[in-house]
Amino acid sequence: MARQKFYDTAIKPERAILVGIITPGETEEQTKEYLDELKFLVETAGGETIKSFTQKMLRPERATFVGTGKLEEIDAFVKSEEIDIVVFDDELSPSQLRNIENVLQVKILDRSNLILDIFANRAQTSQAKTQVELAQLQYLLPRLTRLWTHLERQKGGIGMRGPGESQIETDRRLILNKISVLKERLKEIDKQNETQRKNRNQLIRVALVGYTNVGKSTIMNMISKSEVFAENKLFATLDTTVRKVVIENLPFLLSDTVGFIRKLPHHLVECFKSTLDEVREADILIHVVDISHPNFEDQMATVNETLKELGVIDKQIITVFNKIDAYKPADFDPQDDVPPLTLADYRNSWMNKHNSPALFISALNKENIEEFRALLYEKVKAIHTQRYPYDKLLY
Repeated sequence: MARQKFYDTAIKPERAILVGIITPGETEEQTKEYLDELKFLVETAGGETIKSFTQKMLRPERATFVGTGKLEEIDAFVKSEEIDIVVFDDELSPSQLRNIENVLQVKILDRSNLILDIFANRAQTSQAKTQVELAQLQYLLPRLTRLWTHLERQKGGIGMRGPGESQIETDRRLILNKISVLKERLKEIDKQNETQRKNRNQLIRVALVGYTNVGKSTIMNMISKSEVFAENKLFATLDTTVRKVVIENLPFLLSDTVGFIRKLPHHLVECFKSTLDEVREADILIHVVDISHPNFEDQMATVNETLKELGVIDKQIITVFNKIDAYKPADFDPQDDVPPLTLADYRNSWMNKHNSPALFISALNKENIEEFRALLYEKVKAIHTQRYPYDKLLY
């Protein structure tokens, strides 16, 4: 009887290393936090981070982002550990990308490209897919020449320059035409969305906003009693989800939006502005904060900065500090036998005083949800009675 052969058919995650620089305005702790987030992005994309490399510099090296010595150190590690991808925490210029690839001879990604890859994998609706494709093409356009370096490596540069250049020009025209088509398609989708929003205009609108992976979708499921996709990965939600919610006798619309993140590529923000129209047109914003994250204050600042860019920072905002079940103070010592903070402790904290109105909840454990629903009801009711003073619904 012939011996059976068994093969491992499981897809092994690509092995990645991360690279970041520490500039004079940053501390090593901040850089570590940034690389931890980059590691989470790699995991979300399906990769496995093996090691991180950092270098203190006044500014990125113009040709290779990091210094020559550091690049040689990275190259030695890539070859000895059979690394598949090297991911840089900042956006690389086309020349930096080309020069680094020539040295390391493996796949090189920067933060923008990695985020675009995750968005492409997560996009579900026609609008999200169109937005992501547009952002990818806008990212690709200035980097087109590097795609032809394989021709030089295979057959040398002489004799290939003319056809290569003409092919690049052809590709550039095709991409520009495709970008134009996608922009027109997005305009059509925006018109359809605008019509849908006009049809819903009589209801008060509430939008969940916040950093990525803070629990917005879990809150959406809890308040609206619906099943919105939620998981412990970055950018689990790309498409804006809108649900009709009724608290007591008062109906309103609740929307869940794409999470914000540090260094979100500008062209991605531009492409997703139509998705964020739900934020612009909302009457109330619920800023969800993951209080258990060690740097939640920085995340809050990133969200507030993005809301300023969208011109909505002056809207009514309810700050909801989520995940109180997992919160640990900055000076927490696991050896100390200290009881967890109570709701009274949270209400007396600076978080409550500087973010009025503020709430402290655990969406996962459904802790303090009734207070959340009561406050939301009061805020929606106040706008409803002002906008529709003769509506008998509330009396």
